[in-house]
Amino acid sequence: MVRTVRFHELGGPEVLRLEDVELGEPGPDELLIRVDAIGLNRAEALFRGGRYIEPVKELPARLGAEAAGVVEALGARVTGFEAGQAVSVVPAFSMNDYGVYAERAIVPAAAVLSRPEGLDAVAGAAVWMPYLTAYGALVEVGGMRAGDTVVLTAASSGVGLAAIQVARRVGAVPIATTRTGAKREALLSAGAAEVIVTDDEDVVERVLGATAGRGAEFVFDAVAGPGVLNLAQVVAPGGTLFLYGALSGEATPYPWFELGMPALNMRTYTVHETTRDPRRLRRGEAFVASGLGSGALAPVVDRVFGLDEIVEARRYLEAGTQVGKIVVAVDH
Repeated sequence: MVRTVRFHELGGPEVLRLEDVELGEPGPDELLIRVDAIGLNRAEALFRGGRYIEPVKELPARLGAEAAGVVEALGARVTGFEAGQAVSVVPAFSMNDYGVYAERAIVPAAAVLSRPEGLDAVAGAAVWMPYLTAYGALVEVGGMRAGDTVVLTAASSGVGLAAIQVARRVGAVPIATTRTGAKREALLSAGAAEVIVTDDEDVVERVLGATAGRGAEFVFDAVAGPGVLNLAQVVAPGGTLFLYGALSGEATPYPWFELGMPALNMRTYTVHETTRDPRRLRRGEAFVASGLGSGALAPVVDRVFGLDEIVEARRYLEAGTQVGKIVVAVDH
């Protein structure tokens, strides 16, 4: 039996239960992982609450798609891994099929990456989803290059901070937005070229001022909702507005109808576009691993909780006060 977090009804963090669950053996294309640390993200709250891009198909349900640990057993067709190997699990599967909020977990081998030398379990659980999300959208899909400007909303999140570092690594200019001034200095210290406090400053005016009126080649937005109308106005000709989250919880207007902007490129993005494409994942893994090795990329962890504190950890994440990634360390 394995201690596993499950939920028996949809709802907030309080529905999570730590239970003893029979695990079984890995299938032909799966790995059994001893989970040492778990990365938390907001998509899991949407899934748990029944508001994700895919519904919960069966209750009780598992949760979690980011983890670091050690391989304990391999399926019959799995190659490239061995027992005892330090690895990380990346979001490349449906949480209807797998979940890593547990002491041990069975996951598809295609969702597992070797953990770079010197990267501990906490960092190994914090690194891949944020960097692959930022890299996949801005570099793989968008083609971000040196000299480009990117505007980042929810910039103090794990993905936001990763996007600052990814932009810096390719020579682009990251402009961070934050609702209040409380995180301003932290974002400047993290590498943001400019920080716009949206409660006090005009986003359009600030971005156009910082770019000599050109606008930003990219906007990387985790909030969506009515705010896209302002963000759309700062996109440079030929630029792209990426929507990768919906933190506002409000309907998102299409700026063409509201502002008459027929040339606006606006698209959604999910990390699965990178993690489920073997070629993109290989390039993303190389980009991140080399960046970690050079020090250009360094995951930011705000706080570490224990597995028996999973409800508290989720509440802390969903309150939105953190700067960086929230990780759960599993004590074996």
